[in-house]
Amino acid sequence: MPETVDVPIIADQVPVYARPGDAGADLVSAEDLVLRPGERALVGTGVRIALPEGYAAFVVPRSGLAARHGITIVNAPGTVDAGYRGEIKVALLNTDATEEYRIARGDRIAQLIVLPVPQARFVPVDDLPDSDRGEGGFGSTGYTNGARS
Repeated sequence: MPETVDVPIIADQVPVYARPGDAGADLVSAEDLVLRPGERALVGTGVRIALPEGYAAFVVPRSGLAARHGITIVNAPGTVDAGYRGEIKVALLNTDATEEYRIARGDRIAQLIVLPVPQARFVPVDDLPDSDRGEGGFGSTGYTNGARS
């Protein structure tokens, strides 16, 4: 079983894991609002945390909201650094072209994933070692001229 980490929290509604073994704990809305088609809003969760050094939390979309209603997160994943102590807010976007989406206080709107994150030391060099991928960028591992290969 993976290591458990204690995260001090101030929240009206503490994030919970829906099932044992889930990676993300559900964040809920602390407010009522309506997202019109194409509209985005910064939605409060009422959650403030104190992550230990060496950890970060990532705010990610809920797959059901995305698949059923086109609700996603503009900056997914949103990064919560260990030193941040403010309220976690979620930048939601309604991608549906015709339907508005109503959010009520207490609705699950995102998930929070807490992970250990090592601090990188960037070492300037003149050349990088070769790799199989090389300089292949967007779509280089499965698409050719816009068609799936």
